[in-house]
Amino acid sequence: MMQFSFSYNKKKVIQALRYHFYARQEIKFMIIIVNLYAILAAVLFFFKKIRPEPFILGSFIWILMLLAVWYILPYTIYKRSIKTFTDKFIIQFTDEQILLENERGEAHWQWADFSKYMESPHFFHLYFNPKSFFLVPKEGLDDTNKHALRQLFQLHIHAGN
Repeated sequence: MMQFSFSYNKKKVIQALRYHFYARQEIKFMIIIVNLYAILAAVLFFFKKIRPEPFILGSFIWILMLLAVWYILPYTIYKRSIKTFTDKFIIQFTDEQILLENERGEAHWQWADFSKYMESPHFFHLYFNPKSFFLVPKEGLDDTNKHALRQLFQLHIHAGN
């Protein structure tokens, strides 16, 4: 059994949300398509095969996508879940379940409730489904406890890409 308390740091949560979005297959696919279009438009514009409008459109789409994934989506999710991200929690990991407590109540999940996990620089992302997940901060954990959590996750949850 492992137990520790934590609270969230806004900047680190925003970064973790960015990792979540960039890890999604549809975002990766969209980035590849928009980049290919922008590169193709730039090359064709350079060789004077097209007018500047397609090149400008490709650049505009690229900038909009960057703004959406880097700023708009993470900050929107953060604002929607502001109560969660400003609370203080105690989390407990056992071989059977995860128990999360705060002053408003508690929640517990069996390991089977999670479909996958992912690790980013400051968090473990525990996924219930592709769009719903829980962030477990690494802050305050020493390397031994981080390693123990990784082993627990590998034992009970499939690793995500």
